[in-house]
Amino acid sequence: MEYVALGKSRLLVSRTAFGAMTLERLADDAAAGELVAQAYDGGVNFFDVARSVPQSEERLGRAIRPFRKDVFIATKTAARTIADLKADLYASLAALGVDCIDLYQLEREEGLPEKGGADGLVDELIDLRRAGLINHFGVVTESFDVANRVVRSQAGWETVQFPFNLLNSASVEPLVAQCAEKDIGFVAMRPLCGGVLRNIPLSLGYLHQFEHVVPLWGARTGEELQQILYFAANPPLVDDQFKEEAEKLRAFFN
Repeated sequence: MEYVALGKSRLLVSRTAFGAMTLERLADDAAAGELVAQAYDGGVNFFDVARSVPQSEERLGRAIRPFRKDVFIATKTAARTIADLKADLYASLAALGVDCIDLYQLEREEGLPEKGGADGLVDELIDLRRAGLINHFGVVTESFDVANRVVRSQAGWETVQFPFNLLNSASVEPLVAQCAEKDIGFVAMRPLCGGVLRNIPLSLGYLHQFEHVVPLWGARTGEELQQILYFAANPPLVDDQFKEEAEKLRAFFN
């Protein structure tokens, strides 16, 4: 497994991240634990979940307990007020069974809080970081406008999580480049375009070209995770044949 510094956060995370939001869909805690342990054994040390799926937070927390000190946990909140932000954070800490969130992310689809803003959210995140309840903070969004605001913001956002895959490559690559220039960690949401893409090696090989990008894979079975881990360790060669296949796939869907 390869590891990369996640932007200015300097978290040394695996270039393959585990999207844990779907853990609630597994049969039981044992199945969730087996999948998380398989990811960890394969070198994954970065796990992402959300307060909106509390059962997934709880299952992830129980699963990582044996190796908590060796992994980084990211979770999210859609809070719009300081009170809701703090309530969500404490609920996540309890569900995950931890005393600190490594990367706390604010979900936003319009607007972006700024330092000194009327909502006080950024200032509260800074205070929570000082208090040791979170280590770093970022933004999760599907809005191009919000993602671009993160790049231009002076609020100290350390990461952005945004959809990035083979099919939307042309429109998102400039944003990826800007994040690299500004030292903002880029977490690639939906690397398989929400299940539209079935070709894992092609999808992974494309994203692997961007050294600072960390794809967030939402594997639901051990077989799927095994395939992701294999190609993460043995990324396809991006040669003329690879590029030809990628263009055919883009043409088919676009």
